[in-house]
Amino acid sequence: MIKSRLTSTPFIVWMLIFTIIPLGLVIWFAITTDNGSFTMDHILAIGKHLPTFWYSIQIGAVSTVICLILAYPMAYNISRRSEWAQQMLIMLIMMPMWMNFLLRIYAWKPLIENNGVINNLLGMAGIPQVQMMNTNGAVVMGMVYNYLPFMILPLYSVMVKIDARTIEAAQDLGGNNLQILRRVILPLSMPGIVTGVTMVFVPAVSTFAISKLLGGGKKDMIGDVIERMFIGQTHNFGVGSSLSLVLMVLILLCMALVGKVDRDE
Repeated sequence: MIKSRLTSTPFIVWMLIFTIIPLGLVIWFAITTDNGSFTMDHILAIGKHLPTFWYSIQIGAVSTVICLILAYPMAYNISRRSEWAQQMLIMLIMMPMWMNFLLRIYAWKPLIENNGVINNLLGMAGIPQVQMMNTNGAVVMGMVYNYLPFMILPLYSVMVKIDARTIEAAQDLGGNNLQILRRVILPLSMPGIVTGVTMVFVPAVSTFAISKLLGGGKKDMIGDVIERMFIGQTHNFGVGSSLSLVLMVLILLCMALVGKVDRDE
């Protein structure tokens, strides 16, 4: 019993310093004024930012769907290869994640600017330039590029456990490729889908760097608003904390969904 308490002490200290105390401060700022008296004004102020919340959810949902469409066949293809090939392909997918997040975003700017690499290549081919920078499409593209590995890895970890004999049995029973995908592979890979969707959707909704650098800051995401509340010119800890609590509830809901799927499977 004593040994168990000693081994759990570092975890308890970590949770206290980096989770419980910061969460308590966020809740405190959300429901108090500058002089420490109770108020609901900060919570009610969330209503003014509902359009921003909705826009962030839309951009996050579109990015998540695109990541799922791209990642699903990639993860399945990797899972059916030899062990050596799987390790090499997974390493290649993870390599960009070793680079700083901001550097990965900045790397796209020379490619998609009006006089960037892509538009210069289009001009050489006689195709009119395309406005890519400072658009919603650029924001979605940046999110897909940065968060795609978070969709591939959970899908791969589930798909690699699907026994090839299960697919062969479905083929022997007369199932075509579409039927096998719908009735065998898709149900077995559902835990990976739910985990991947959660791991992509949550950071996509709350991001602010991508929308600033690739979207030009033309339209705020909720992460941009929260950043300004804490370290920007707005400087309103109360409203920023209230908005953060809403995002926290969204994260908890996603985690609850993941936990339910894991238990069911």
